[in-house]
Amino acid sequence: MIYKTKGIVLRTIKYGETSIVVNIFTELFGIQSYLVNGVRSSGKTLKANFFQPTSILEMEVYHNELKNLQRIKEFKWGYLYKNILNDVTRNLVALYMIELLQKCLKQPENNIDLFQFTEDAFMQLDIADNAVTANFPLYFCLHLSHFFGLKLEDDYSENNSILDLQEGRFIKLTPHHPHFLEEDYSYYISQLLKVQHPDELTEIKLNKSIRKDMLFALQNFYGLHIHDFGIMKTLPILHEVLSV
Repeated sequence: MIYKTKGIVLRTIKYGETSIVVNIFTELFGIQSYLVNGVRSSGKTLKANFFQPTSILEMEVYHNELKNLQRIKEFKWGYLYKNILNDVTRNLVALYMIELLQKCLKQPENNIDLFQFTEDAFMQLDIADNAVTANFPLYFCLHLSHFFGLKLEDDYSENNSILDLQEGRFIKLTPHHPHFLEEDYSYYISQLLKVQHPDELTEIKLNKSIRKDMLFALQNFYGLHIHDFGIMKTLPILHEVLSV
C-alpha cells in the first residue's frame, strides 16, 4: 500500500552504480530503510541532495511490514533548512542529534510524539542563535531520553543535589558507584530539564568545559540504560566547535 508520511533522513549508503539505501525516521512507521533508484545517475545529482542526513522530507512510500527494505514513490522537502546544512556548528550539532537518534531507535516502531519532538528540534536548531546552539545538544539529549523511558526526575534541591545517573534521580548522598554528577553539574542539569522551549537556553550560562563534562556524563547515562549504546563518534568533534 501507498502511504503519505514525513521523514527525517538518518543515514545514506551508496547502492550499486546509481542508487542509495536510506535510513529514515518516519512519522508513521518509525525507523525504516528505503531503496531509492537512480538518484546518483548523471543529471539527477540534485535529487541525491534530498537524502543528506538531517533532511526533513514529505514522502509517498510503499510499505509492506513483511519487507525490510521499502521503496519511495514520491518525495519533496518537508522543511528547507536555512542554516543547518551550511553552518559548521549547527551542522555538527544536528549530526550529533542524528547519531543519538540512531543509537536509540532500535526497532521500527511508530512514535508520533517522538517524531514531532525531533522534527521541531531540528527546525528550532536551524533558526537558533549562537547561545542557544551551544546548549542545544544538552537540551536535546536530556529531553529525548523521556521518549525511551529514561526520564530524569527533576527533584533537585539543596538536600538532593547529586545526580545519580544509574538511578536517574537526584539524591542526598554520594552513591557507591562512579556514575553520578556533583552538585554544580547537577544544578545545571536541573535547569536544563526545566527548559520548555529552546529560546530559554540563552538563560543557562555554561562554558565549554562544563558542556564537555556534562555531554560525556549523559553519554554514560544513555550507555547505562540502552543496550549496546557504545560511544558517540560526534562528541569529541562537537566539543571542539562549541566555544560560545
